[in-house]
Amino acid sequence: MTETMVSDMKAIVFQLNDKEYAIPVSQVKAIEKIMHFTRVPNTQPFVKGVMNLRGVVTPLIDLRVRFNLEEQPYSDNTRVIIVSVADVEVGLIVDGANDVIDIPSSLIEPAPEIVGTAAAEFINGVAKIDKRLLILIELESILEKK
Repeated sequence: MTETMVSDMKAIVFQLNDKEYAIPVSQVKAIEKIMHFTRVPNTQPFVKGVMNLRGVVTPLIDLRVRFNLEEQPYSDNTRVIIVSVADVEVGLIVDGANDVIDIPSSLIEPAPEIVGTAAAEFINGVAKIDKRLLILIELESILEKK
């Protein structure tokens, strides 16, 4: 068991393709609407570019592309979750983010073995809360430059 599973976790819930994912509130700096960004040539396909957020140039990662999901045009519900991992701030583009919940550690299970799923390496575990299944994201692996 990792230390994140020992105590209850406060998490931000976000959506991608009608599925719900969660990341620890402790790693989230802000949630913003999608705004103008500048594309950066010769980067990984999931790196959409950079945006100037209150004077800080922040790289943007489209989680749909990172998880090998079909890309969709951004909408009014599209959000950028600004996360901080190892002193690096990055914006994660998601379909929507609107929920902060407490996840009791007793409801967190290890990630199931999913064969052939590109996103499997990004999953830290799953939590079943009421009728919801939340996929807990491992931010460090998302930010690796593979």
